[in-house]
Amino acid sequence: MNAKKYQQIIEWFEVNMPVAESELNYKNPFQLLCAVILSAQATDKRVNIITPELFERFPTPEEMAASSEEEIYLIIRSITYPNSKARHLLGMARMLVSDFGSVVPDDVEELQKLPGVGRKTANVIASIVYNKPVIAVDTHVFRTARRLGLSSGESVLEVEKDLTAGFPEHLRAKAHHWLILHGRYVCTARKQKCESCGLAPFCDYFNKSDNS
Repeated sequence: MNAKKYQQIIEWFEVNMPVAESELNYKNPFQLLCAVILSAQATDKRVNIITPELFERFPTPEEMAASSEEEIYLIIRSITYPNSKARHLLGMARMLVSDFGSVVPDDVEELQKLPGVGRKTANVIASIVYNKPVIAVDTHVFRTARRLGLSSGESVLEVEKDLTAGFPEHLRAKAHHWLILHGRYVCTARKQKCESCGLAPFCDYFNKSDNS
């Protein structure tokens, strides 16, 4: 991809979004893992409403592992897909205890062995908790990267590869949050705020629309 475009976008973000962090509330890797599993097709705001009770009831993987799907479901029932997420949380906690000594692994491939953890979730955990140079691609990152012209990939994996190649290793963890937050609040799926977006001069989507 265009190295100049990447540099322009990096420079803009570094000035305009010097601090870019997850909006999920958590205090340790186990809590973040639970929150990210819950965040699938749900807003961070909704997750943050649910997790205080969940974390109070299950402060450790051992306590969640000793619970049941039914008990977890009662706490998370207002989230999207509560049945499957309760099953995933219980399975994840039990595998953490049995296979990983109750420690959230730092390896993306190992993380994906846990129930409810796909590549995106694994990359989020590896990036935030262990500062691994990986980029998680969710719907916001996928949309924003393609609109800006940072990737022309047709799949999540293709976009991930382009972003990994385009962003310097030391910025990848931060770039993940840059693109998520920009996609969440500016480059939205509908009614995107192109006219007030500081990245518009570098954006393929805006410039094609503007010239059409």
